[in-house]
Amino acid sequence: MKQFRKLANVLILFLFACQPNAPAQITIIDGENISTIESSQRVPLLILSETGIPIQPTDKVFANGILIPLDKTINSNFIQLQIQRTKIINLNGQSIQTSALTVADMLYELGYSISMYDEVTPPLDSLIVDSASVTFSPARELSVSVDGKLISIRSSAQTVGEALAEAGIPLVGTDISYPLANEALPADGQIKLVRVKESIEVSFEPIPFSVEEIVSEDIPFGQDEILEAGINGVAMIRTRIRFENGVEVSREVEDETILQTPKTQIVASGRKIVLSPVDGDAPYQYWYATEMYASWYSPCNSGISGCSYGTASGARAGYGIVAVDYSIYSYLAGMRVYIPGYGVATIGDTGGGPIIETAFGVPRTKWIDLGYDDNNIGGLSGWVTVYFLEPAPVTIPYFFE
Repeated sequence: MKQFRKLANVLILFLFACQPNAPAQITIIDGENISTIESSQRVPLLILSETGIPIQPTDKVFANGILIPLDKTINSNFIQLQIQRTKIINLNGQSIQTSALTVADMLYELGYSISMYDEVTPPLDSLIVDSASVTFSPARELSVSVDGKLISIRSSAQTVGEALAEAGIPLVGTDISYPLANEALPADGQIKLVRVKESIEVSFEPIPFSVEEIVSEDIPFGQDEILEAGINGVAMIRTRIRFENGVEVSREVEDETILQTPKTQIVASGRKIVLSPVDGDAPYQYWYATEMYASWYSPCNSGISGCSYGTASGARAGYGIVAVDYSIYSYLAGMRVYIPGYGVATIGDTGGGPIIETAFGVPRTKWIDLGYDDNNIGGLSGWVTVYFLEPAPVTIPYFFE
């Protein structure tokens, strides 16, 4: 500052010696102070020195509205000098000195390029006042992926949602952005906008009726009778379907309303033993008939080495003796059966039901092993009808029910 004053004093003496003596009316505007003088000086520094108005190196002087160096001669008899004093302001948290008139002037002086997308507070045309606080957020380059296109935008917004709205690409309805709308602008400048649409699908679906089984002593054993027919119910299903960029991504059932309640079907299972008349493939009266998977064996063809004539009942193995699985033998032992293609037989032996169950997937309660004599093997096998002949047992085996 001392060097500036010394230089100013030398310059004043030099310029003073070279100035013409013709006086001119000069108006000096220094902030709110306005004064008018007559002087023959034409150099701003000399004029201000003559009037005792101090000037700082960073202050600016305008002569008739034009910025002019302090040592430049003004070639005019009508002079208006306006002093633009240096002010200390806060720019983005940093203290700086400036003699700019407006916020825009200050930013340009500092080398900033200003665009319409920059955020400046206060506005660019605001006058600079001492101790003012200015915030300047320059716009960033952003790339927005939306509707199958890549759009470049500039924004100084604080959040992604604000940047999209400024660019005329707002989030509509349930649209979503990545990063999210309330998040700050991404460091890599990449924003993805997903168009979200939802629709409601209404469908009607049947509700299967349930079946309730009861026991009836008036209906023949092995027969079922529908006492009350079941009726399916109807349900109305409301499903919300979500699409992202035109592709379905989820379905969610929102509501299920029963329009018609299903009606239970009542089925009576017969327990009355009724002997069937002699007809068809059964030349004997029988109380029950069922399908069973038949295999065959003989004393010397029973899956063991040698011959075996013993049976679980003590009867001699051979034709007329049939075997069932050991788990149900106690319920059926001694019962007489008729098998078309084989004839009449007595259940008097046990066999390897688990082997048949594993090999053929046949439940062991549905398997029967037909006995043959070694010299007269018929070899009947496969699914056959087994008629259980009279008399009927007092208690019906559970696996027939």
